[in-house]
Amino acid sequence: MDILVVLAALSLLMLTAYRGYSVILFAPLCALLGVLLTDPGAVLPMFSGVFMESLVAFVKLYFPVFVLGAIFGKVIELSGFSRAIVGAVIQLVGKQRAILSIVLVCALLTYGGVSLFVVVFAVYPFAAEMFRQGDIPKRLIPATIALGAFTFTMTAMPGSPQIQNIIPTSFFGTTTWAAPVLGLLGSVFIVVLGIFYLEARRRSAAAAGEGYGAGHRNEPEAIDSAGLPHPLLAVSPLFLVGLLNWLFTQLIPRYFGSALTIDVSGTPLTVQVTPLAAIWAVEGALSAGILWVMLFAFRPVAARFAEGSTSAVGGALLASLNTASEYGFGAVIAALPGFAAVTGLLKRIPDPLLNEAVSVSALAGITGSASGGMSIALAALSDTFIAAANGAGIALEVLHRVASMASGGLDTLPHNGAVITLLAVTGLTHKQAYRDIFIVTVLIGTSAVLVAIGAYYLFGLV
Repeated sequence: MDILVVLAALSLLMLTAYRGYSVILFAPLCALLGVLLTDPGAVLPMFSGVFMESLVAFVKLYFPVFVLGAIFGKVIELSGFSRAIVGAVIQLVGKQRAILSIVLVCALLTYGGVSLFVVVFAVYPFAAEMFRQGDIPKRLIPATIALGAFTFTMTAMPGSPQIQNIIPTSFFGTTTWAAPVLGLLGSVFIVVLGIFYLEARRRSAAAAGEGYGAGHRNEPEAIDSAGLPHPLLAVSPLFLVGLLNWLFTQLIPRYFGSALTIDVSGTPLTVQVTPLAAIWAVEGALSAGILWVMLFAFRPVAARFAEGSTSAVGGALLASLNTASEYGFGAVIAALPGFAAVTGLLKRIPDPLLNEAVSVSALAGITGSASGGMSIALAALSDTFIAAANGAGIALEVLHRVASMASGGLDTLPHNGAVITLLAVTGLTHKQAYRDIFIVTVLIGTSAVLVAIGAYYLFGLV
């Protein structure tokens, strides 16, 4: 019965997310329903003492990353840098290689720190124009954008400033550069198989006489490429963020040590630096990136900064509270007797890395969120994962990379918010385009985790 209560709460949250209801509202309701069915008298204490405490703890750690990432993406958009980057990559790769061009553009932007939601809006007009000129079916655009933005640069690439690569740092004491060889290997696997699949779909459509199509919804207006900044200037903030992220990751622990004690109004305050170093590094790098864009594109950014920053902060608030609510949901569920039974079943998976991968993937799929599912899994099970890894002699860097990569597979099931946004922006439906999204994100993304685990055990790669 206890396990059924946990499954009911998880299923209800998945259903409400799939139907488009707010996770901020329904995550606490679903969690407290599980408490009500277990111990009615514990509903209010669990809400205040567990759900809200966990929600606040998540916001305290990660909200600045959400805000800075959103503002960085917005100034990249307002400055015209994103359009210049897209145009330069297309010119370099060639218009005849539309799929490869769009994947590279999305990868460059997301690895440079631009929010994947911003990337969808920025890249779609160019993708539509290229696919139309190449007479490639429009239904392949969402999968192409998803391959570049929702997969390897989000979870596998070492140093990625995306939240899915930052969350494990606070649980394992690692940095965003953890297990770089495994991350690069997983990235190559995803890109090669993803491009191969999409090109095969393009050739199949061409052989069947299917072109771009007509009568589509949300067709973008013609692209105005006049007056854009030089591509080298446009891409410089992305490289700056990556460089400073790496540099700050090295320097912050050396400067502050493992802990820092300061005097606050006569009261000593001790801050543990190790679990915060990677977060501070990303925050510093994104802040410098924003200032860099403002320095070289002050006029176009300042002209619309008030409106743009307001929308960016609003989006960051929504994204962070969605994930924080899922984090609080996970903390409540983890405190129920049924969850102990579930973890007991998961512990029967003898291998520590497979155990972690299955746990994170399952919760990411149930919540429809890579960051939310991973947060739930690590909040409840990170101590178990660490103990098992220490017992097997597995480095915590490997735990970090496996957790991050595992979060990016089943998260893109049909109820995922990013998938729903992508289809809405491109004017397509699940029926038209989701099959290809499923292949390049769920199947290939999940397989990449197994490739990374296999490479670690067979060759000792880290």
